Amino acid sequence: RRGQRLTAMSGNQASLPLVGSPFKFAPRGQSGVEISDMLPHVSGIADDLCLIRSMHTEAINHGPGVTHMQTGSQFPGRPSIGAWLNYGLGRENDNLPSFVVMVTKGKGGQPLVSRLWGSGFLPSENQGIRFRSGANPVLHLQNPSGIGRDSRRLMLDRLRELHELQLEGNPDAEIESRIAQYEMAFRMQASIPEVTDISGEPEHVLREYGDDVKNPGTFAANCLQARRLAERGVRFIQLYHPGWDQHGGLPGGLRTQARETDQPSAALVRDLKQRGMLDDTLVIWGGEFGRTNYCQGTLGKDNFGR
Repeated sequence: RRGQRLTAMSGNQASLPLVGSPFKFAPRGQSGVEISDMLPHVSGIADDLCLIRSMHTEAINHGPGVTHMQTGSQFPGRPSIGAWLNYGLGRENDNLPSFVVMVTKGKGGQPLVSRLWGSGFLPSENQGIRFRSGANPVLHLQNPSGIGRDSRRLMLDRLRELHELQLEGNPDAEIESRIAQYEMAFRMQASIPEVTDISGEPEHVLREYGDDVKNPGTFAANCLQARRLAERGVRFIQLYHPGWDQHGGLPGGLRTQARETDQPSAALVRDLKQRGMLDDTLVIWGGEFGRTNYCQGTLGKDNFGR
């Protein structure tokens, strides 16, 4: 930025050599947008994409950057974008949350904290619900051993009566949120197993998403799950795929990231389009900032706000 270093991470370097991309780019589709050869599947949907090159941020570190991206402020405490949509537009399916978050399993890199999908100063029922891989996608949803559904319903009814008594003398949005969350959790005990069971998906659809789609918690599996959730009226679905912070070893690291995300990303767009859902579904793909055009360390690149 006008000769100033953007971060101190490359402050001990005597020089900042400019480095061109080791990857080839070519015009794709009728639009002619240039896309890397690392993304052959995304290249195939070039005419369904709008590539925005003017994005920028003042943040130079990941924590403030991703917080700004999700909440509009670098400072923690404000509602996330999904929480605002949930608050303003409400839900379309009473049996599923309106805001779901999934994080690719087994990826290192910068930590992701729950405030990124939090409700901030809005009622807590608007926060995102994180789905995990494994037999129990939503934590603490299953009844304890020995407690059946009828018993759980009776317990919730009595608990609701206590909450409503408290509300009479002490009106509080958080008490109302607590009642709503308990009721949603009860309904989700039936809806979550159905929405996360992909055994009924046709084999040709699974092939579109790639080999990893049958491995819960992978980016491919999460992309398919996102389509299934959107199909059932979940308004905002957010997928996180960590591992883009290549301060060193960028060529190999970026190839890995592209290999994991290219086919599932393109498959999701095609799947939505084939079902007529892309007409009213916006798919946004991006990160909190970019990388410098100069080299850092051993074939790495520093954080950059453009």
